[in-house]
Amino acid sequence: MSEKKIIAIVGATGAQGGGLARAILADRDSEFTVRALTRDPTSEKAQELVKLGAEVVEADIYHPESLVRAFAEAYGAFLVTNFWAHMSAEKELQEAANLAEAAKQAGLRHAIWSTLEDVRDHIPVHDDRMPTLQGKYKVPHFDAKAEADAFFTRAGVPTTFLRTAFYWEGLATGAAGPTRGADGVLALSLPMGDSRLAGIAAEDIGKTAYGILKAGTEYAGHTVHIAGEHLTGEQIAAGLSRAVGEPVVYRPLSHDAYRDLGFPGADEIGNMFQYYTEHHAYFTGVRDLDKVRRLNPELQTFDTWLATNGHTIPRD
Repeated sequence: MSEKKIIAIVGATGAQGGGLARAILADRDSEFTVRALTRDPTSEKAQELVKLGAEVVEADIYHPESLVRAFAEAYGAFLVTNFWAHMSAEKELQEAANLAEAAKQAGLRHAIWSTLEDVRDHIPVHDDRMPTLQGKYKVPHFDAKAEADAFFTRAGVPTTFLRTAFYWEGLATGAAGPTRGADGVLALSLPMGDSRLAGIAAEDIGKTAYGILKAGTEYAGHTVHIAGEHLTGEQIAAGLSRAVGEPVVYRPLSHDAYRDLGFPGADEIGNMFQYYTEHHAYFTGVRDLDKVRRLNPELQTFDTWLATNGHTIPRD
C-alpha cells in the first residue's frame, strides 16, 4: 500500500477541524492521514486525537515558522481561524495571512480555507441600515474571512474556499438559544422574522471538507457553499420543542433590539442576523443541500442533530 497523504489540520481540537480529523481517522480505507496542529499537544482533546491515530504537532498561528514546519511534507491542509478568541477583524486577517504564506512556502497541493461571505458586497459600509463596526466592516467575522480569500489566491496556493453557515451548536452554547421568560415559557428570540436560516452541525463542516479532499483537486480554485438545512424560526422552535419535551415559542426580536442586548459581540451578531434576514434568498440559494449531501452523505438535518445533541439545549 502506498504511503498515505498527510492532511495538516489547523484547529484540529476545535469544532470544524475536529470534524475533519475524526472523519479521516474513522475511515480505515482513507488515502489520507491526520497531522493535527495545536498550541498544546498535551491537552485532553489533542491526546484524544493521538488515541485515534493522529500525529499531533505543536504550532502557533502567530508564529509563521511553526506553521511552515507543521505543513512540511503535507499534501494538503484544512485552515480555519477563530475570530471569537479575540473578536478582532485585523487579527483574523493577520492569522489568515500567516496561514497563506506558510501554505505557499510548504508547497501544499490543496488547501481548504474555511471562509464566509463579504457582507459589504450586499450592504455597503456607507449603508446605515446597520452600524459599521471596527471602522470598516458590517459583520467583521464574515468580512475579514472574505477579504482573506485573496491571500490564498495571490500566494498561488490551490485552495477550495469553503463557505460555512450558522452552527446549530449556537442554539446550545450561544446567545441564540431559547430562554425561559417570566411567564415560564421557553422562547426562541432569533431576529430572523419569517426568513429561513441556513444552519449546519459543526461536525458536518469537517465531514464535507473530507468529501472535498476525496474528490482530488476537482474543487481547488472553487468556492463551495455549505449548509445542512434551511429553516424558519418557527421550524427551529418546533424542532427544539420536540427535543426538550415542552413548547418552545418563536418570538423574534428586531435587529436593533438584538444589537441592544448588551452581551459581548451583540452588535456583530445582530448585524449577522440582519444580513441573514435581508439576504436569505441569496444565502440559502447558493447553498444547494443536494450538492452538499453528495460531498457528505451523512449530512445531518436539524432533527438529526437534535437527536444526539438535544440534551445540550438550555431549559433555564
